[in-house]
Amino acid sequence: MYRDEVVPPEPVVGDTAGVNGPPPSPAPPSVALSPAWLHRVLDAARTRLGMDVAWMSTFTESTQHIRAATGALDAMHVREGMQPSLEGSFCVRVLSGQLPPVVTGARRNPDTRELAVTADLGIGSYVGAPVRAPDGRPVGMLCCVSRDDGAHLDGAAARTLELLADLIADRLAEPLPAPPADPAGRVRDVLSEGAVVTHVQPIVDLATEEVVAYEALARFPGVADGPERLFSAAAAAGLGVQLEELAARAALAVAPRLPAGRPLGINLSPAALLSRTVTDLLLDHRHLDVAVEVTEHSPVDDYDALEAALTSLREAGIGLTVDDAGAGYASFRHVLRLRPDVIKLDLALVAGVHTDPAKQAMVTAMVSFAGATGARLVAEGIEDPAEVRTLRALGVARGQGYLFGHPAPLL
Repeated sequence: MYRDEVVPPEPVVGDTAGVNGPPPSPAPPSVALSPAWLHRVLDAARTRLGMDVAWMSTFTESTQHIRAATGALDAMHVREGMQPSLEGSFCVRVLSGQLPPVVTGARRNPDTRELAVTADLGIGSYVGAPVRAPDGRPVGMLCCVSRDDGAHLDGAAARTLELLADLIADRLAEPLPAPPADPAGRVRDVLSEGAVVTHVQPIVDLATEEVVAYEALARFPGVADGPERLFSAAAAAGLGVQLEELAARAALAVAPRLPAGRPLGINLSPAALLSRTVTDLLLDHRHLDVAVEVTEHSPVDDYDALEAALTSLREAGIGLTVDDAGAGYASFRHVLRLRPDVIKLDLALVAGVHTDPAKQAMVTAMVSFAGATGARLVAEGIEDPAEVRTLRALGVARGQGYLFGHPAPLL
């Protein structure tokens, strides 16, 4: 849920193959942006504009490299590190003047409806602003996209994104350390040193704002590009389960220090839950008040085996939470097959829910489903008191987000 990313631009060489107008200019020398700061800017962009996804990209010869992204990434088929074509992008058309910075009704707009990216990402609306070098040359883009038509978007949305893009450009100044040549080696170093720290984030009763539970989040000191990148590198190296087990051990060590009656959610992928060493670890700590939060670091190939593993945990009194419900098909399938005790509504459903009737309808449906199955709902990513009021009115009893507390070490 909380990502860290280092964002170095890459040089642009040549023209934008077949696109009229000036090509994007070469990027400046290597630069670094504060990972947490950049993701806060992206979250601010999409929430202030009421959009589903925000990303920051830099340009290469023929592609834009999405360096950081937040929001409903799975639902819109966006991921950090992807490199879509510049030629087929909205971004290059904004730079060349073929498109305005705000595009609404993209699936009906004759200038965008035939673009492959419109269908591939399900773009209904778009706002883009160039990230420029000090001499004014465009070196990347700050973009927001949504599945809806964006009828609420106007010139103010463009000005907001331009301001945030300028803030990003102001940070393009610090020399970037060379990335580690061996990501798998970095994972092995973390595993051998046991270098993990557990942060916790509160979950509150929305009526009283009393803390009712916590989520454990792994942080790795000295790893500059964030936990998600490390987990991805571990999975690619076949070390994903070992890294998750290390994080789970650290979380279990923290659990006894929490107030009584405040369960701790521990994030584990389906692959980790199919590991006997991981389930044995959890069963050895059955005396603690903990729950498993099923994440989607890997697909589920055998639901029967996963259900069997989870049954043994639930019989031992270990709760089950499905994370990110509403972010994509996989999370809903988890809900239907696993029948969790707790369902966490993805922040893409929560952000701006007080102004979006479609999101309100979806939340209402989830409240009804949870009531029928006996599950509790937790709304993730709450940052605005207006979201709290709407969620309470819709029947959501619990929430989590920066409004109530950032992830932090337990003091």
